[in-house]
Amino acid sequence: MMNRWFVVLGAVLIQLNLGAVYAWSLFNQPLMSKFGWEREDVVVTFSITIATFALATIFAGRLQDKIGPRWVASIGGVMLGLGLILASFATSLWQLYFFYGVIGGIGIGMTYVCPLSACVKWFPDKRGLISGVAVAGFGLGGLIFKPIIELLISSVGVSSTFMYLGFIYLILVVAGAQLLKNPPVEELTKVTSKPLPELSNNFSSKQMLGTYQFYLLWVMFLFGTMSGLMVISFAVDIGVDIVQLDMEKAANAVMVIALFNAAGRIVLGRVSDTLGRMNTLMLIYGATALIMFYMSTGVMNYVTFLGSVSLIGFCFGGFLALFPSITADFYGTRNMGANYGFMYQAYGISAFVGPFVVKVIPLTQAFFFSALFCLVALVMAKLVTVPAKKELPENYLKQGA
Repeated sequence: MMNRWFVVLGAVLIQLNLGAVYAWSLFNQPLMSKFGWEREDVVVTFSITIATFALATIFAGRLQDKIGPRWVASIGGVMLGLGLILASFATSLWQLYFFYGVIGGIGIGMTYVCPLSACVKWFPDKRGLISGVAVAGFGLGGLIFKPIIELLISSVGVSSTFMYLGFIYLILVVAGAQLLKNPPVEELTKVTSKPLPELSNNFSSKQMLGTYQFYLLWVMFLFGTMSGLMVISFAVDIGVDIVQLDMEKAANAVMVIALFNAAGRIVLGRVSDTLGRMNTLMLIYGATALIMFYMSTGVMNYVTFLGSVSLIGFCFGGFLALFPSITADFYGTRNMGANYGFMYQAYGISAFVGPFVVKVIPLTQAFFFSALFCLVALVMAKLVTVPAKKELPENYLKQGA
């Protein structure tokens, strides 16, 4: 039997490289200086990448359910690497948008869902924890690659940096992909003593989209990640504009958010295996609502600012760890890749909704509305029930199967 922890190793290696996309802000100034582009136009590259990445997860998830995660993740790694290598030759914004944003974004989306789906299938007994570990790498990617990107930009320039990163991502992602495979059903009975009702309770994507629970979960996912991304995207601005900190102090928020984001994915994923997914979600929504209300109405200093954004990052990590597990809990693991691809669109949209809201109304008002949305999601988490395609045990969610 293949040691299932090798699958986790491959997953983490892949996700660290994919997560480097969150260090995009390091490229803004160098690209502006080299080509004379406007900041707003350069930043669009990141938005295109995230949108393409989210959309690609639907197709990639369906494909990997059919041919397995290794091939799909390998193709994604090649596309991500190729996108960045081509971006090193870009001399216009449209070329950058297409090479980095579209080709690179498809590469990330093709790859992202594969390690997550494989890990969830191998660990039915630790589904929350292992989802957290699998996505923690993505949360840490930007942090780990930050000094590498800064060193490359200062030594070889921004365009050549894309070239070097392209080769690094291609080699490491394809290497990690070789460790991914789906477990045979008979192997699952060897790794857990718990009953596995989901093996006979697999929904196709069409069947999943026919359940009202999917739409409740989708909206809950949107509300939770919208709050997190709002704070993550504007962390420095919050420190400077609201707390009146200097830029250097405010920038420390980026580091602590990344660390707490990764920690939240692992810790809250593990907690959900014990407390149950919905109980854990209700705690996360409640905590997020309280902190957002405080950030909206309270007076923050440096310590309470760092504490608040750290906790938001921690809760945000929890959302990204729990929703893959919930998708598997509710709809089975056979079509996990495609099904989570549809669920993940809530995250893709939240990446645009949060920043848009902040453009329309002041930050403090945006925090207030975000807190209200989290309270609505808390109530929804209390009401949502497992869809009845096949009969599941009454205490299934509490088992955190």
